[in-house]
Amino acid sequence: MNENQKEYITPKKNKTSVFIIVISLLLIAVFFFYYQNRQLEAEKERQQKEISRTYLKLDSVSNELDIRIKEITALGGRADTLEYLKAQLETDKKQLLLDAEYQRAVITKLNSRVDGYKELLLIKDEEIEQLKVFNNRLTKENTSLKVEKNRLNESIQQLKENTQELEQKVAQASRLEIQGMKIIAVSKRGKERDNQEYRNRHIDQLKIQFTVLENEIAPIEGKGLLLRVVAPDGNVLFDVTRGSGSFSFENRELFYTAKQEILYDRNSQLVTFLYNKGSEYAIGQHMVEVYTDDYLIGRGTFTIK
Repeated sequence: MNENQKEYITPKKNKTSVFIIVISLLLIAVFFFYYQNRQLEAEKERQQKEISRTYLKLDSVSNELDIRIKEITALGGRADTLEYLKAQLETDKKQLLLDAEYQRAVITKLNSRVDGYKELLLIKDEEIEQLKVFNNRLTKENTSLKVEKNRLNESIQQLKENTQELEQKVAQASRLEIQGMKIIAVSKRGKERDNQEYRNRHIDQLKIQFTVLENEIAPIEGKGLLLRVVAPDGNVLFDVTRGSGSFSFENRELFYTAKQEILYDRNSQLVTFLYNKGSEYAIGQHMVEVYTDDYLIGRGTFTIK
């Protein structure tokens, strides 16, 4: 082989060696990148598992705090500290899920805090047991007091019922009564007829007379006597200009024909109403009723022929 051939072969071998070196370096770089990526993925997966475990621990402690808060509150204790810790714990839970920097910085710290929470829960369990004992004692005492209170209430209620019954009896007994009602027709000449049946020409005025009976337990006071004259068709003779009006009786409004005030002094007294209708009466039976203090004290009838 001559010198020219040697010079031609040497550069070709050098190029092959360089190519092999470059390929090797690329393979090494790809392998390193793949290895590093797998390491990062493994670390990320490990960190995510750690986050999940920490979150579950925090969530479990949060539920336990809820239970203790409800128990202590129900027993009448104060749960301010637990409520504050629960609020702080909920904030930690949110940040743990949202903030990557926070995750890396505080996972270990939060795990240590969970242990502290658990110790606090044990202390609160002792407090709850003490509250239960105290409340059981109070319940027994309250039960005894309630029994006494119920007995006292029963006695008071019985006394009220007896008092009300007595008041009702007194009120009933103190009601006024009338007797001897006369319905007299007075003619224009002053002639009086007292036979309960009249003709219109005989009536210029109606004279309604009765005796309010003696009652020793009725109060001495002024009494308003309300007179109702009810026509055969059920309508009340009513004329405001002649003193008519209305009053309440058994939760309904009734009209009255005339009214008269008397001073009742527990003695019997004669009462007279004079009523001038000013027009003819309807044919048929009329009803006359007398009320006072919203109750009926007497009635009578007369007939127009």
